[in-house]
Amino acid sequence: MLGLGAAAVAAGRYACDAALGAPPGRPFPGDPRLTVHATGPDRITLTRSLASLRPGTYGLESGDLHAVVGPVLDRVPHTADTVVRRLERVEYGIPAAGARVRLTPQLHRGTPETALALPYEEVDVPGELGVLPAWLVPGARTTWVIALHGLGTTREHPLNLVPFLHHRRVPVLVPAYRGDPGAPPSPDGLAHLGDSEWRDADAAIRYAVRRGAGQVVLHGFGTGAAMALHAAAYSGVRDRIRGLVLDSPVLDWETTVRNLATARRVPGPLLPLAVRAAQGRTGPHGDRLQEAADPDGLRVPTLLFHGPDDTIAPWEHSRRLAELRPDLVTLTTVRDAPHAAMWNADPVRYEEALRRFLTPLV
Repeated sequence: MLGLGAAAVAAGRYACDAALGAPPGRPFPGDPRLTVHATGPDRITLTRSLASLRPGTYGLESGDLHAVVGPVLDRVPHTADTVVRRLERVEYGIPAAGARVRLTPQLHRGTPETALALPYEEVDVPGELGVLPAWLVPGARTTWVIALHGLGTTREHPLNLVPFLHHRRVPVLVPAYRGDPGAPPSPDGLAHLGDSEWRDADAAIRYAVRRGAGQVVLHGFGTGAAMALHAAAYSGVRDRIRGLVLDSPVLDWETTVRNLATARRVPGPLLPLAVRAAQGRTGPHGDRLQEAADPDGLRVPTLLFHGPDDTIAPWEHSRRLAELRPDLVTLTTVRDAPHAAMWNADPVRYEEALRRFLTPLV
């Protein structure tokens, strides 16, 4: 019996580490690796799959390559087992035939200056565990946007939206948080899906206020969206939060842990152990997240971007939140997009919805 108990503990720990212990920037393995079959002028040929057929604009990466691909080019000749997409640019590396690559929602590598040619300031945000490095892209308005990335990406992911916000003269603060490169590590080495990380969002709000922000809008992706909800519910400066933009929000802690473990190829029989081990090692987060996402407790206008193809954070909870609080919540449904890639699927539609939402707030 002792041996079985020890084996169960070890199995649970393994499954928990697989779900919550991945370092920032590690892609979700649920999406297949694709083979580059050929490249040509402004085009690239990839293995045909549901992933490579997705509409929109995505990063394309491997260990020594980062490029950006645009829409599928249906009229370009190709074989039945391949897809041709527009090759927007290659940031580094060579997309040679035979290379194994993945699609990612993260389009840019580098800083706002090196990636986007935008002026910015490197700032230090005092956090609960230590200094949090952040980028501050200046703007003339007094309402700031604080952009919070999610699992599987780094703070380079919100750079997708920085040009849109900069064009509208909105200051943007893009902080790293615990566990990110350059930021203090999480004490237990695990992601908490926003339950502890929200304190770093709180620190970012306080920093923005000290630097002159009158109000802030929190724009979070995945775990970053959960951080935004926690901050709106529990922060001592939540009165400064003017609105929330939640992209692929994590609204069900236990289901997301199970989905993350599944994406990391944890065997099905170990999934209940993964949830129990995660609760034992990081705390019973489900109740706190449910409280933070309680429709009755929502106080500020909220824009949701989510869709049915998110296999990490179920979109049914976003639908329910929008149905229960139509006075405050607007849901923009995005199809054919994986987790935290709602902008990528249709940037024009996403930014128009965001423009309409932000205009009365800033």
